[in-house]
Amino acid sequence: MLFAAAVLWWQYLVKPENSTIPSPVSQTSIQVRTLRLGLNIAADSALNAAAERFSELIDERSGGKLKITVHPNQELGNDDQMLEMARKGELDLLLTPTAKLSSAIPAMQYADLPFYFSGREELYAMLDSEPGQMLLSKLQTIDLVGLTFWENGFKQFTANTPIRKPEDFAKLRIRIMKSKLITDQFETLGAKAIPIDFHATYQALADGAVDGEENPLVAIVGMRFHEVQKHLTLSNHAYLGYAFSASKRVFETLSPDMRDLIQRTARELTVWEREETARREAKFIETISAAGVETHTLTPEERQRFATVLAPIADKFGFEVGYDLLAKTDELRYDKQSGTTLARARQPLVIGLDADLSSAGGQAGGSIFRGVQLAVEDINRDGGLLGAPLRVIAHDHGANPEVGRQNLELFAAMPSLLAVVGGMHSAVILEELEDIHRLRIPYLIPWAAGGSLTVHEYRPSYTFRVSVTDTEVAPFLLEHALKSGGHVAVLLERSAWGRSNEAVLKPLIEKLPAGSVGIDWFTANDPDIEAKIHALNDNGARALLMVANPAGSRAIVQAMARQEKPLPIFAHWGLTGADFWKQEQVALQRVDLRFVQSVLIHGAHIRPQLKKFITRYRERYGLGPDDTVPSPVGSVQAYDLIQLLARAVTQAKSIDHAAIQAALETLRPYSGLVRDYNPPFTKDRHDALNGLPLHLARFDARGHILQAE
Repeated sequence: MLFAAAVLWWQYLVKPENSTIPSPVSQTSIQVRTLRLGLNIAADSALNAAAERFSELIDERSGGKLKITVHPNQELGNDDQMLEMARKGELDLLLTPTAKLSSAIPAMQYADLPFYFSGREELYAMLDSEPGQMLLSKLQTIDLVGLTFWENGFKQFTANTPIRKPEDFAKLRIRIMKSKLITDQFETLGAKAIPIDFHATYQALADGAVDGEENPLVAIVGMRFHEVQKHLTLSNHAYLGYAFSASKRVFETLSPDMRDLIQRTARELTVWEREETARREAKFIETISAAGVETHTLTPEERQRFATVLAPIADKFGFEVGYDLLAKTDELRYDKQSGTTLARARQPLVIGLDADLSSAGGQAGGSIFRGVQLAVEDINRDGGLLGAPLRVIAHDHGANPEVGRQNLELFAAMPSLLAVVGGMHSAVILEELEDIHRLRIPYLIPWAAGGSLTVHEYRPSYTFRVSVTDTEVAPFLLEHALKSGGHVAVLLERSAWGRSNEAVLKPLIEKLPAGSVGIDWFTANDPDIEAKIHALNDNGARALLMVANPAGSRAIVQAMARQEKPLPIFAHWGLTGADFWKQEQVALQRVDLRFVQSVLIHGAHIRPQLKKFITRYRERYGLGPDDTVPSPVGSVQAYDLIQLLARAVTQAKSIDHAAIQAALETLRPYSGLVRDYNPPFTKDRHDALNGLPLHLARFDARGHILQAE
C-alpha cells in the first residue's frame, strides 16, 4: 500500500503540465450519466438510425460522461405509456409522432394540414424557424422539453384508381386514422373517410372494404399496402413528424453544458435524419413500382388544385392549431414572397392584425381574424381595392404591450399597408397610442372598451372603433346590478381597463346613497380572491359587478361557485374572449352569470345581413347549426370595420394613411351587421357604436350566448 501511494505521488510530481497521461484520480472520478431514449418505430428505420447516431455523438462529445441507450420498437412501452413515463421522469428522452401528441396539444396538427405547405422545403423552413419553436415550446404544458422535429416521411395516397385531381376522390372509401381533421380532409374531397386500425388496414384493402389510404412510404412498404393497391400518388400532402423531446424533470437535473449538448446534437442531426429518410424513400418507390403499382407524382398545377380545394381546412381548424402559429407562417411567407419581382409587380394591399392570438384572450383574437378574413374575401371577390387584392397579415402580441409596439414597427415598414386592426386588450392599445400616431397608421378597434383609446390628445386621431365603450357599459351594468336590491360589490382587474371603468363608475356611485356600492381590486392570480369573494356575503352584498378578462373571470366565478350562497354576477364582456362556458360550465351551474354584449346572433330580431353573415360563417368554418360561434362580437364588429375601411380607401382613391384617416372621418352612411352607421365617424367622434342599445346576455346549456331573461 505504501508503494502504491508513493507511485501516485511521484506521478503527480513529474507529470508535465500538458501531459496526456491520465491521472488515476481523474479516471476514477469520472461520473457517467446514462439516459434512455424510447421510440415506437423499428430498429431498421431512419429514425432509429438517427437515434443511434445521436447516441454515438453524445458519447463522443461528452467525453464518455453522458451515454444514451436507444430503445426502438416500443421496447419501453407504446407511445402513450412512454409519454406518461417521461412526464413522471421515468423516461429521459423520447421520439413521439406529432399525431399522438395532438390530443393534448392540438397545435401539433400543424403539419397534418393537407396541402398547406408548398412542399418539403417550405415545411422544413417553418419547422426549423419560429413556427417550429412555437410548437416545441407547447410541449412544456405536458412536462416535456422540445428539442427538434424528426420525421417518418410525407404522406402519399394509394388507391385502386388513379388520383390526379380532387374529383378523383369522389365516392371513394378511404381508410384513415381516427382524426377529425383528416376526416374533414377526405370529406371535402368527396370521399368517405373510414377509421380503421393501422394493423387491420392491409386486410381492409385486400377485402375491398376500402378503396385507398394515405401513409408515408415507409408504412406503405412496411405494411405491404402496395401489394393490394394499384396506384400510388406521390403527393407529399401532409407530414408524419416526430417530436424529439426530453422529460422536463430529467432535463432540469442535467448541467447546462449537458442540456446544451443534447439540444445542439439533436438539431444538428435533423438534416441528416431527413436526408436518410429521403434516401430510403427512393428505394421504397422502386419496391412499389416493381410490384406493378402505377406511380404518379403530382405536378405543381395538380398540387395547386388540391391546395385550393382544401384551403378551408386550415381556417376551419384555426382555433385548434392556433391562429398564432398560422399567422406566423403567413408572415414568413409574406416576407419571402414580397422580395420577388413577381410579388412586387402584384403587391397586395395589406391589412395588419395586431392581436392577442395566444394568451387567455386568444379566442378573441381568432374571432377578430375571422371577421377580417371574411370581409377581405368579400372585397376581393368584388375586385379588391384600387385594382389590387387585399391580404391579411397577423402578428400576435400575446397581451404584451411591448410586443404590440414592435408589431406596429413591422407593419409600418410594409409599403402597401392600409391599416392595422387591434384587439382585444385596452391596456395594449393604450401603450401603443404614441406609436400609432407617430407612425400615422390608421388603427381600427373592433373589440376593446377603454374610453381613452379614441378620446385622447393626439390630433389628428388615427384610432377608430366599432366596439362598445366603458363609458356606456359601466352604467349599464351598474343599473342592472342595483336591481338585485341591497349592496353591490364591484371587482375591477388591476389594469388600465379596470381604471377606465373606475373613472366612469365613481361619479355614478357618488350620487347613490352611502354604502350602496363598494369598489375593490384584484389580479388574475390574486391569492386572496377566495377570501374577497367570501367576504362579499359577510358584508351584505347582493350582487357583484365584475370587470375582468378571461383568467380573472375564471378565478372569480370558481370562487363564487364554492360559496354557500353564490351572488349573481354582472360582468363586462372580457370573459367571452375565451371559451369560458366550456372551461367553467360546472361552476356556472351554481352561479348566475350575466354579461354585456353589443350584438347577439341568436333571437328573433337579428338584422337580415347579420343572419346572412352567420350562415356564411358557419359554412366557411365548418360549424353546424347547433355549434357555438366563438366570441361572435369580435367577428361581427371586425367585419363591419373592414367594410368601412374599404369604403374609406375607395373614397380617398389612395393608400396614403393621411388620406384614409380623413376619409374615415367623412364616410357616408353604411348599413352594417351591427347597426346602420349614420355616419360611422366624424372628425370629433371616432366611436361608431355610441348610443347602441346594449344586451345583457347569458350562456345557455350548450354554450350559446343568448339574451338574459
